[in-house]
Formats: sequence, structure tokens, C-alpha cells
Amino acid sequence: MGYVHIYTGNGKGKTTAAFGLALRAICAGKKVYIGQFIKGMKYSELDAVKYLPNLVIEQYGRNCFIKNKPTQQDIDLAQSGLKKITEVIMSGKYDIVILDEINVAIYYKLVETSQVIDIIKNRPVNVEIVLTGRYAPQEIIEIADLVTNMQEVKHYYQKGVMARQGIEF
Repeated sequence: MGYVHIYTGNGKGKTTAAFGLALRAICAGKKVYIGQFIKGMKYSELDAVKYLPNLVIEQYGRNCFIKNKPTQQDIDLAQSGLKKITEVIMSGKYDIVILDEINVAIYYKLVETSQVIDIIKNRPVNVEIVLTGRYAPQEIIEIADLVTNMQEVKHYYQKGVMARQGIEF
């Protein structure tokens, strides 16, 4: 039986937690697919596929952050990614499918909450689903089996420390 996990909140560690789960699953012989919504930049974790043969990572975003209003290109990339990840989930080929930053994609209206709920409700029962990102919608929280809210208590960004390779990207 596959369950639905949500890692949300304003604290650091949502994607990191999902990748930790992916590593654990792969070491147990499971296959993992990670679709990164909004992300199109080079992150260190993308190299994990060189070392972990049961891992696939694809990005569904541009090479920049969404700062204000999303563009049509942002919407098109997210919708294309949602179509791809739906096919991946429905194929049953992967034990765990991670929709990284999907909650932020919903927040920016790149995809609809109802689209994600449909995917969750119609997935094969053995596929574990992980949704990450701030702003998890209440409707999805209600149908999830596990919800972790990462709460920022203190962060070195507040002291001017910028993102560091291998730690934040």
C-alpha cells in the first residue's frame, strides 16, 4: 500500500527530506522518480542519478525563480510536467514518485489543486506519493496520510549567508 506524504512549511528541508526518503527507498531496492516543478536550474542533487541507478529526476521549470507573476511559459512547463508525472505514476513502474515543489506550483496557479487531487485519488494503490513545497493546500492536507510542517525557527540567511553548493543547491 502506498501512502501520500506532504512536506510543507516555511522552514528549510522539504526537498532534502524527500531526497532522504528517496535514498532510503533506493537502498531498499525500490525505484524512485522525482519531478521537480518550478525548478530548472542546476542543483547538486541532479547528479544523484549517476550514482543511483533506480532514480530518475526531471525538471519542469525554467532556469530562474518565479519572482512576481508567472509567465505563460511557467504555466506550460508545469502543465507539461503534470502530464508527464501523471503518466509516470499511472505506469506503476516506480514505487515512489516525488512531486517536488508541487505545492508552490499550485500556489502560483501553474496547476490546479483539483488536478493534483485527481492524480492522488486515481493512482495505483502501491505507489507512494510525496508532495513538497510551501503553501500545501488544505484540501490536499486532508487526503494525505502523513503531513510534516517544516517550521523555521532560525536561519543563517538572516545573517546574510547566501545559498551554498552542496547544502542549499
